[in-house]
Amino acid sequence: GCCYSLTAVIFACLCFACDGFFTGNIHRNIERQISNDQHWISQKLDHFNGADSRAWKQKFLVTETYYRTGGPVFLMIGGEGPINNQWMSTDSGSTWLTYAKKLGALCFLLEHRFYGDSHPTVDLRTENLQFLSSQQALADLAHFRTVMAKQLGLTNSKWVAFGGSYPGALAAWSRLKYPNLIHAAVASSAPLHATVNFSEYLEVVWRALAAENPKCPLLVKKAFDTLNELIKDPKNYENITKDFNLCSRLQIQSEKDRAYILDSLADSIMSTVQYNNDNRAFESALGTNCTIKTVCGVMSEESLGEPYYRFAAFVALRTTTYLLQPCFKDPTYSANLQDLRNTSYSGPASGGERQWLYQTCTEFGYFQTSDSPNQPFSGFGLQYHVEQCLDIFNISTKTLYAGVDQTNENYGSYDIRATRIVFPNGSIDPWHALGITSSISDDLPAIFIKGTAHCANMYPARAEDIPQLNLAREHIFQILQKWLKEK
Repeated sequence: GCCYSLTAVIFACLCFACDGFFTGNIHRNIERQISNDQHWISQKLDHFNGADSRAWKQKFLVTETYYRTGGPVFLMIGGEGPINNQWMSTDSGSTWLTYAKKLGALCFLLEHRFYGDSHPTVDLRTENLQFLSSQQALADLAHFRTVMAKQLGLTNSKWVAFGGSYPGALAAWSRLKYPNLIHAAVASSAPLHATVNFSEYLEVVWRALAAENPKCPLLVKKAFDTLNELIKDPKNYENITKDFNLCSRLQIQSEKDRAYILDSLADSIMSTVQYNNDNRAFESALGTNCTIKTVCGVMSEESLGEPYYRFAAFVALRTTTYLLQPCFKDPTYSANLQDLRNTSYSGPASGGERQWLYQTCTEFGYFQTSDSPNQPFSGFGLQYHVEQCLDIFNISTKTLYAGVDQTNENYGSYDIRATRIVFPNGSIDPWHALGITSSISDDLPAIFIKGTAHCANMYPARAEDIPQLNLAREHIFQILQKWLKEK
C-alpha cells in the first residue's frame, strides 16, 4: 500500500433520502457543516451484468468548507484499506485540501469496495471476491460521479480525481476510461504497469540505501547472506529468535517458512525505504521517524558487532521503538496462511491484506521478489509469492499471468493514451519503477521528485521538506489551474 497504502471508489443513490442532506440548492445543502460525517451511496454489486440487480452501500466522506459556486469537484479515491478522516480534515493541511482552498473545490473521499466499511458481500469468501477488481471500482466511481452531479446540480462542474499508489493508478485510469466524467487526474506514485515479478522494487531499495551511504546496502547484503546461512541449521533457531526479538521460537518446517521469515525481516528495511521521511504522522502512522538514515546509521555501527548483529539490532529497534510492538510477529508461513484464509470481515487479515492479495493474484502481480542480482536480499523468489495465490485462493500461476496481461491490455501500461493526467513520483520510492517518470506529452506530464519517497507530495507540507518537494506541489497546482480553464 500507499500513501495511504495504495486505494479507490464510490457510488450510488437512493440513500441520500436517509439523511436529508441532498435537498434544495447546493449551497443550502452544503452550508450544513457535514465534514467527516459518513455518508452512504447505493452501488451495483456487478456493474458489468445488467441482469444482476444486487446492490450494496458504499461509504464516502465530504467536505464543503472550501466550496465556492462554480468551483471544481475533487474526488479522492480510497485504496486497499479503510478511508482515513484525516485526509478530509481542514486542520491537517494535506496537499489536495490546500489546492481545494485555492480553487474553491468541493471534496469527496470514496472508500474502495471490499475495504473499510464498504462491504458488497456478507464476507470475503473467494467466490465473493470475484466482484473485487479495479474495473468494478472504476465503475463505482463513474456511478458515484454521475449520481452526485445530478443530486447536487454539479453536472457542469469539472471533476478531478486524486489518488496515491494503487488509488493513484485508479485516478489515471478513471480519466482514461471515463473522460466524459473525469476532467483531470493527479496520479501520485501510481504503478501503471502490472507485472508478476516486480524484482525492480529491491533494486530501487539498493540505490536508495547507497545514496545515503555507498557502504550501506553492501552491509545489509552481508548481514542477510549471514542470516540465510544461519537459518539453514536448526541449531541456530534459538539464537535467531533472540537476535531479532521474534514473538515465538523460530520454526522452519518448509521452504515457505524460510521464505516467509526472510521476506518479513527484509520488509523492515523495504518499508522504511518506501516511506522514507514521508509526513505520514498526520494520519497516525507509526514509525515515521524511522528512516533510511536510521537503517544506515545502525548498519554502520561497528560496536554492535558483525553486520548480521547490526541488522538484527535494526529490526528489534524498529519493532519496539518505532512500531511500538513488544516483539517481531509470528514467524511461520502457516500462521500467516491461516490469517489470510479467514474470510470474515472481522478476521485478522480483513483490514485489507486478504483483499489486496486477491487483487495482486488476479490483476496486478506486483510481487516484490528477491530475484534480481542487484539488490541486498535473497530467499524469497517468485515461486514463493505465486504459490500463495494457490494456497489462499486456489489461483494457478497460469491464471495469475493471464490476469496481469489483461490488466496491461485494458489500461495500456506505460503507454496510457489519455490527456490531463499528471504523474508525480519520488526517486526513493520503489514503486516509481512501475510508473511514468518522464513526461509523455504536455497533457501527460511526469514530475519526478529527487530524494522523496512514496506519495510524498500528497502529505501536509512541513518546514523540513526538501525544496524539490515544495516545487513539485506548486508545479502540480499550476498544472491543475491550467487544466481547469480548459473545456
